[in-house]
Amino acid sequence: MFAAGSPDPSREESPATVLTASNAKVAGKKRKRVPGAASSPAPSDLGNASQSTPPPETRLSAAGPLAKYRDPIFVAISEGSEYYNTEQLPMNRMGFRYIPAGATLSNGILTCHTTETTPASYRVSWEDRSPFVRVTKDGLGLLGDKGFRSARCNAPIREGSWFMEVKIERGGGEHSGDNNQPEGSHVRLGWGRREAPLNGPVGLDGYSYGIRDKSGEKVTLSRPRPYGRPFKSGDVVGMYISLPPRRKANPKDPNDPAHLKRQRIAIDLRGQTYFEALEYPQCKEMTSLMDYSGKSTSSASVPSSGKKSATVKNLPERGRPKATQPEAATTRPLPTLSNSSIAFFVNGEFQGAAFEDLYDYLPLKATDSSRKVKEKRRTRDNAHEHKENPFDDGQLGYYPFISLYNYAKVRINPGPDFDYPPPPNMHALLTGDAESKMDVESKQRTWRPICERYAEFMEEEWALDEVDIAEAKAEAARRALVEKQEADKREQRQKKRAQAEARKKKKLAQPAATPPLDDDRFGPNLGSLLSSTTAQPSPLRHGVAYQYEDLDKEAQSPAPTVASMAEAQDIASGYNSEFGDGVMDEVADEALQYRFMPSPQPSDGPSGILEQE
Repeated sequence: MFAAGSPDPSREESPATVLTASNAKVAGKKRKRVPGAASSPAPSDLGNASQSTPPPETRLSAAGPLAKYRDPIFVAISEGSEYYNTEQLPMNRMGFRYIPAGATLSNGILTCHTTETTPASYRVSWEDRSPFVRVTKDGLGLLGDKGFRSARCNAPIREGSWFMEVKIERGGGEHSGDNNQPEGSHVRLGWGRREAPLNGPVGLDGYSYGIRDKSGEKVTLSRPRPYGRPFKSGDVVGMYISLPPRRKANPKDPNDPAHLKRQRIAIDLRGQTYFEALEYPQCKEMTSLMDYSGKSTSSASVPSSGKKSATVKNLPERGRPKATQPEAATTRPLPTLSNSSIAFFVNGEFQGAAFEDLYDYLPLKATDSSRKVKEKRRTRDNAHEHKENPFDDGQLGYYPFISLYNYAKVRINPGPDFDYPPPPNMHALLTGDAESKMDVESKQRTWRPICERYAEFMEEEWALDEVDIAEAKAEAARRALVEKQEADKREQRQKKRAQAEARKKKKLAQPAATPPLDDDRFGPNLGSLLSSTTAQPSPLRHGVAYQYEDLDKEAQSPAPTVASMAEAQDIASGYNSEFGDGVMDEVADEALQYRFMPSPQPSDGPSGILEQE
């Protein structure tokens, strides 16, 4: 195990060139849009039009992914200022999130892994902040701009009790040379989830909880409530959060949101690789809590009076029928984290528990109908587009959320040394239990400084990388098996096709058989005998075959004589004047006793004779 905050040396391997797994699709510096795919913003503050991700066969730049994350380029906002804008890196915005990536082990499956950023310590996130929040190079100093702008730190709190401090360098309504606004500079501090917007203050919706410097009020869902004392420039605000142990996923429920699963795609930006993922969207159930009107969404319109004007006769109702009010959509319950709490200190003075039973940071479980619709849409749309993640990707939780207004300035102190450390047993202080008050000053500490969270979070991310590698190997083995089965099927089809072609050629090479002569003028037996005789011509010039060939020509002559026609009809019918009734039967019997014999000597007479056996 390496020291906390230092990069893992085993992860600095030679860069690879091709991403082969489904969650490691890499784009070039310019990513062409695929029709029908979900669009993503260009990963820069001044980026171009939104674009989408190409297939996984796309290669990296010639150098491949960097083995170690590159520091952002710091551009001072003014000469001699300690606050900088950061360039050459993407910012989380427009519903997309970016995670730094680097070269991984040469396993032939994945070529990128989650990497550390510098400085490798707990601080504000370079990517997860509004671009209008300026930072110091150590990531601990923040400077705001006009309007409320917010920033999150670089590791979430998922369970346990944690503490940190924030020193107010300019706030509480103080004015500065850069601030000509009558309101002055203000600060809001608190804790927020991934769904909380960065271009708004903490406490704007139900995804974040905070306090205000001007009045000391606590706020969530944009509803201020009395809480503690105000704070101003020079004050130190302590931020405490306690979450219950993380819930384990139900192994029998594949749709349980507590399952750990990533949905991200690796992209290349100016030689640096990032994982791009869809940000978790806000759900309608949480948005509905922002309804200040108090009116029911299912309220029906007031029915009209049954009385009509005296000047109007009883005419039939016309126009479109009244539309029925649609049924209210089924809402999912918003689960909470039992025994969770948030508290604040001002210059070491405990302000009490501000919020308890916080909303669970896991996404709500999708309904069966919505899941089917998303599956159909995913099948119909581009297979390489981004997919909304209904599961925990390991980065869900509550982040320190700092909001600055009109050039306010603060400085983060993640510990372990604090100006005003809280008592060791914070649980007893929060509950106010008389039996536990004696343990408030106990030396056994029940909370941890938030600076310890960074190394722990990176270990969790790298453990998920190993899971991704195992899943990629299993997927590669499955694809190899499918490809082998398809190759075997193609080979069998080609073999059958070759056999059919061979049989066809063999059949064409054989001589065609001569069809039998269809001539039954002298009875079926004589016709068959004649056909067998004519199928093989006799070498004799005056054979029987030639005799009946001449007879056949006479039968087909265009002008037969009347006598020959009459004789033929009488012989065929058996009613010739020279034969009585029934004589034809005897002639037929005698005809079976004759056979054709060739003439022993050529002559000018008939070409053959009939010999009686």
